Amino acid sequence: MPPSRRRSRFAIGCALAAFSALANPAWADPAPSYAELTARLGQTPATLEADALLDAAEARVRQARVRPNPSLGVEFGNVLGSGPYSDFGNAETSVSISQDLELWGRRRARVDAARAEAGTAGLRRDLATVDAAGRLALTYAEAEAAQRRAALADESLNLVIADARAALALVEQGREPLLRGIQGETEAAAARATADEAQAERDAAFARLTAVAMLPAPVTDIPVSLLDQAPMIAAMPTARDPLAVRVAEAERETADRQIAVQRTLARPDINASVGLTRYEAEDATALTFGVSMPLPLFDRNRGNIAAAQAEFRAADARLMSARQDAQADRAAAQARLAASVSRVSAADAGVTSAEEAYRLSRIGFEAGRISQLELRATRTALITAQSAAVDARLARVRAEIDLARLDGRAPFQGAL
Repeated sequence: MPPSRRRSRFAIGCALAAFSALANPAWADPAPSYAELTARLGQTPATLEADALLDAAEARVRQARVRPNPSLGVEFGNVLGSGPYSDFGNAETSVSISQDLELWGRRRARVDAARAEAGTAGLRRDLATVDAAGRLALTYAEAEAAQRRAALADESLNLVIADARAALALVEQGREPLLRGIQGETEAAAARATADEAQAERDAAFARLTAVAMLPAPVTDIPVSLLDQAPMIAAMPTARDPLAVRVAEAERETADRQIAVQRTLARPDINASVGLTRYEAEDATALTFGVSMPLPLFDRNRGNIAAAQAEFRAADARLMSARQDAQADRAAAQARLAASVSRVSAADAGVTSAEEAYRLSRIGFEAGRISQLELRATRTALITAQSAAVDARLARVRAEIDLARLDGRAPFQGAL
């Protein structure tokens, strides 16, 4: 055998050994399960913001119940003038207290509007929690899918190396030309590059999960699967409107309450006062009573009333759109979920068939009955089938997230 041929075989073998040594990365600390992470949703920035806005709305309800403060007035008359009024000898001193009576249902309208805003804030808080759960589920599933793709890339690299070694053994036996060994080394190099890229994608997905879940340590492994978890096919009763529709309804109710508030503001403020007047010249005192109100000659709050009515029409239009979108989205989400479940079953069956086909082709290749091209085709079909199974599970998670948002619950779980 020529020395150059032996050196080529030795170089190919060394390269395959190096690829094999790099094919199995080390893992570190595992991430909490998705169920454990959903228990921490109250600590996410979105839910904390929604909770703070709800607290602010509830505080405005308490403030709306408070009546306006009375006004204390003191007046000095007939003093520091001329003649008998040059000093305080004929002074008239009045002390009075006035109070806005809040007639025309002004206080009730204000409280009702504040309560409607608080109800809207509560529903927005629920929607923010559901959205946070959906985002967490998607990030978790994408990280797990990236981990599986990296594992598949490593497995593919191992298969390529094993096939290349088998081809090299046939070359050494003189049953295959040296070209087959060189081709195997080339395939191993391409598989190594694919594995490196998959590991980079995995690390990036782990970093996103660490940030979204607000974990103290970086995620390096996902031991508890979400991709394999069965979705909740039996959704919540459809008679209950989705959270987005209920938020739109609450916004419409708030806008309607604001119209009532602006209409009460168009009516004059009635202030009643009671006081005591001291007459120094007569050395006498007397009670005083009074009622005051502004004359609605110029400002009748018509602009604010028209603006509130326009905002109500806009809120009503948003409610109609939300209902239409919810109906279409629910039908689409249910259809996608049913299709994704079937796709997962079909993909799993395809993986089983591809594994068996590759096993048989490997036996035939080692026996010399199947060419390296046929072995490569079955190996590629196996890798494609395994990747399709991961994609199908990720699509199922996305469909479950969409349906869970319409149901107002966390994906793969009940109501929050």
